[in-house]
Amino acid sequence: MDRLDAMTSFVRAVESGSFVAAARSLGLSAPMIGNHVRFLEARLGGSLLVRTTRTQSLTDLGRAYYTRCRTILADLEEAEALSGDNAIVPRGLLRISAPHSIGTTVLPAMIGRYLDRFPDMTVDLRLNDHRVDLIAEGFDVAIRGGALPDSRLRMRRLTPLTLVICAAPDYLRRHGIPARLEDLKAHECLDFAASSTPGRWQFGDAEKTTDVRVIGRLRSNSGHALRLAALEGRGIIMQPEFLVRDDLAAGRLVAVLPEAKSRERPMQLVMAADAAPPPKLRHFVNHIVGEFKQAREIVKSGTVTL
Repeated sequence: MDRLDAMTSFVRAVESGSFVAAARSLGLSAPMIGNHVRFLEARLGGSLLVRTTRTQSLTDLGRAYYTRCRTILADLEEAEALSGDNAIVPRGLLRISAPHSIGTTVLPAMIGRYLDRFPDMTVDLRLNDHRVDLIAEGFDVAIRGGALPDSRLRMRRLTPLTLVICAAPDYLRRHGIPARLEDLKAHECLDFAASSTPGRWQFGDAEKTTDVRVIGRLRSNSGHALRLAALEGRGIIMQPEFLVRDDLAAGRLVAVLPEAKSRERPMQLVMAADAAPPPKLRHFVNHIVGEFKQAREIVKSGTVTL
């Protein structure tokens, strides 16, 4: 049995989540995928996957071997791309994880332009407001907000997000408009539960930061949920500008304390550190970095919306 074919089947089974899905994408049968995985397990002398009737997960050996297989297959793909049209044309499947706030607003258009450039590419975008395990869940890259702790992941910084404090006109009529940062303590502040500083809104810059402790009866790990609650007049939110831009323009939300400079939210692309990025991933990373930079310049100019 060909070892590279078996490795391809194993990697696809991990990334697609099942033998059936892997078989469908490779044009093989599910029993053949199983044979390939068992062939590798026999060579390695240990189990790669723990499978039940509904789920599958990587063993410690499987996780380490999956990372190495991806590296080997990526190197092979890059070597084959040295000749012919493949030299400049990425192809294949790219699995991406991103938060809902970005994945339902600006990211689809950015990915669409990437697909326009590379018609042989397919993208599987999964939206999660929690941090995924890239290797165990088979993602090529993830977009993450907030501070990233030290990890085994390779990181590429994106242009940080500008945060806006705002509320519905109805809420401000009933509760008054905060005049100072300290006034936020007396208001219903709808906090982003997935923040690295829950219960604290930060203002200033890297040199000097002011923390304001906020209180509210509603918090969520979804920026969209907080936006909808704010539109219902439930309180004040501090969310990325792109998420509330249309609401501010239409008057459904009103900026609060516009002179206060909120701390920008760091954003980054993360990927496995020990895997050589194939052309499809390298092109995507460069594309998204450029898109975020351009989006920041558009917002600053105030001339065009995304």
